[in-house]
Amino acid sequence: MARNETLFRLSAVEARRLIGGKEISPVELLEACLARIEQVNPAVNAITATCFKRARSEAKAAEKAVLKGEPLGLLHGLPTGIKDLQDTEGLRTTYGSPIFARHVPAEDEAMVATMRARGAILVGKTNVPEWGAGANTRNPVYGATGNPFDPRLNCGGSSGGSAVALATDMLPVCSGSDTGGSLRIPAAYCGVVGFRPSPGLVPASRRAHGWTPISVIGPMGRSVADTCLVMAAQVSDDSRDPFAGPVDPESFARPMPVDLGGLRVAVSEDLGFCPVDKDIRAAFRRKVAAFKGLFRQCVTGTPDFGEADRVFDVVRAVSYLARFQKWYAEDPDKLGPNVRANYEQAAAMSLADFAWAHSEQTAIYRRVQAFFKDFDLLIAPTVPVTPFPWSQLYATHINGKPLANYYHWLSLTYGITLTGHPAISIPAGLDHKAMPFGLQIVGPHAGDRLVLGAAHAMECAFAGVSALRRPVADPDKLLATRGKVDFTTPITERGQKGRA
Repeated sequence: MARNETLFRLSAVEARRLIGGKEISPVELLEACLARIEQVNPAVNAITATCFKRARSEAKAAEKAVLKGEPLGLLHGLPTGIKDLQDTEGLRTTYGSPIFARHVPAEDEAMVATMRARGAILVGKTNVPEWGAGANTRNPVYGATGNPFDPRLNCGGSSGGSAVALATDMLPVCSGSDTGGSLRIPAAYCGVVGFRPSPGLVPASRRAHGWTPISVIGPMGRSVADTCLVMAAQVSDDSRDPFAGPVDPESFARPMPVDLGGLRVAVSEDLGFCPVDKDIRAAFRRKVAAFKGLFRQCVTGTPDFGEADRVFDVVRAVSYLARFQKWYAEDPDKLGPNVRANYEQAAAMSLADFAWAHSEQTAIYRRVQAFFKDFDLLIAPTVPVTPFPWSQLYATHINGKPLANYYHWLSLTYGITLTGHPAISIPAGLDHKAMPFGLQIVGPHAGDRLVLGAAHAMECAFAGVSALRRPVADPDKLLATRGKVDFTTPITERGQKGRA
């Protein structure tokens, strides 16, 4: 029985192996995770709407399938959390917005349906910022989600609830999505892994602007191996996404073997254009000094990102203009300040701005891709500042200098978003404030397997280096905060000006 009570600590890969070998039951695993959620979630507020009764029924069915020797899916019997921006049939999906506070979708979106078909057992939804806007997981429906290393601090976003659920061992599998860094940033802040895949590998059946894939769906995990398993369970060829195509799920199920000693790596503190805190720069230099010997070549270098800030302003704003025009026209106060910031920014733009942005985005992509003729990987910090209190909506200054808007502090990740290159954030020890430090690893066009394989090899090497190994939150310290952090403290800014 004692063993059953700690099953929640199993990695996704190990749990799936034990289920397939009839060494543990999906029912036992689910009950261990539900008990863990009951114990830990009040301290972090990561999991929102739940479907425990349905999950128990599905776990019993999964157990019967194992005992009957039936074919088992990649995630067979694994308890799963789905980001609250992603539609789940029969389970409340709010997008963090009061407009959809009681919304229950009639069907799963494509990625969710694929994960379920491959064995995932949906347990609940994971918290997000309102409409996924900004890298601070807090909204007027469910409140804020706290960082597992200090629940008073920002856990990142917009896949913050998923990152926290993984980091605190509440669930072995969680989904995410990424526009400006929404998989990578919470992974970095919580000490887990977040992978932004190439567009189309994980089809998006609900993306309104199907031909502008700055937003992608992707996996998270406690390790790169877990992340690969989830990735394999998400990929498919779904014609509703114009970027989707034939793909072999099994090719992602395990990290591709990569010899780090044969790789040429460029490292950059700021990608040549991003504001980065001086202490984060110093921490990154220490990390580089600790891992540079792993590679054939490891030198300072960065592509030319041109006017990436302005391009992202335009490309991001267009999607907000399309999505929120109706609600803004009815009543701007229905939308939070981050959403209004983007909408109002978009409303002031012209078709000429849009045409220029897409041309410059193409030029940036081509320069970055040309960079990979000389290098196999590009490595940078994932985030430019240490986690700040979630009561502060976003970072307003870096090194004493004001930032342009509420998302300018995300430029390390949104610069990569613009190019569409695959990128992953992996844990690399702690920063100067003893908070998790994330490394962003970027690969060439369509180099998803290379990025995952190299990240796995680095993770294995880092495990033996105290300054680089994955940090784990102190469970006793975390549980001691239960009831001491009010996640519903004033976070509704209705009526405030949208533009920062």
